[in-house]
Amino acid sequence: DVYKRQGGIRVPSYTASKSGIAGLTRLLANEWAAKGVNVNAIAPGYIATNNTAALQADETRNRQIQERIPAGRWGDPGDIGGAAVFLASAAANYIHGHILAVDGGWLAR
Repeated sequence: DVYKRQGGIRVPSYTASKSGIAGLTRLLANEWAAKGVNVNAIAPGYIATNNTAALQADETRNRQIQERIPAGRWGDPGDIGGAAVFLASAAANYIHGHILAVDGGWLAR
């Protein structure tokens, strides 16, 4: 599971919230699937946003991050949007309780 494979370092609140989202996603999927409601989550990797601007500006840390991502780049917010469109589409009608990693392959390493 995406949220059990990476705990983070020195970010206990972030780690706890990721685990909470995973549990809530599964719980709601179990409760709502029979009602025709799909509940899934998206687990983004490093996405180029204002929130990550300091990491991107840090030459050493930026290089280390990009070296660790198999795709070799930061994600774009549109990468998340495409995943959301898929999960909201009829193509995902039989997908329940899934946490979709959109991380350029980060968790595949």
